[in-house]
Amino acid sequence: MTAPPTGHRMLTLYLNNHLAGAEAGTRRARRLARTRSGSDAGRPLRQLAADIACDEASLRRLMRELGVPERRPYAWLGRAGELAGLLKPNGTLLRRSPLTDLVELEALRLGVVGKRQLWAVLADRLGDDPRVDPARLGELVDRADRQAELLEELRLRAAGVLAPGA
Repeated sequence: MTAPPTGHRMLTLYLNNHLAGAEAGTRRARRLARTRSGSDAGRPLRQLAADIACDEASLRRLMRELGVPERRPYAWLGRAGELAGLLKPNGTLLRRSPLTDLVELEALRLGVVGKRQLWAVLADRLGDDPRVDPARLGELVDRADRQAELLEELRLRAAGVLAPGA
């Protein structure tokens, strides 16, 4: 019989799962910003991609401060899942569909909401830990809220492909 996981092991698993998601989110945000660079959404998406990359760096820094090692197999599994997500049917075979933007914005928004939950749970559970800056976690929660709002606005615009002119 194996011993139950320790709190540090559970934290390691939790943070590595989020790190895999953060890496995938950074790649997805950059790809979306690239594909929409000539549109009115291009500039906010470039800024969003930069902010999401900063959030990934913040997570890596926090993991180092907490003595949590990065587990590369998590990242590989996250990458495999992201690549599988690129194979989703979108109504066209060889080119990007307008539906692709909607689906990618929804996926990115879900990731941002998950990231917000990460920062909030860390603030709640580790806010008294001297290795953690609770004010920084609060800033990350606020930034995730702003990112989710932007993505919701862009998502609703992209949803126009479902009923154009309606």
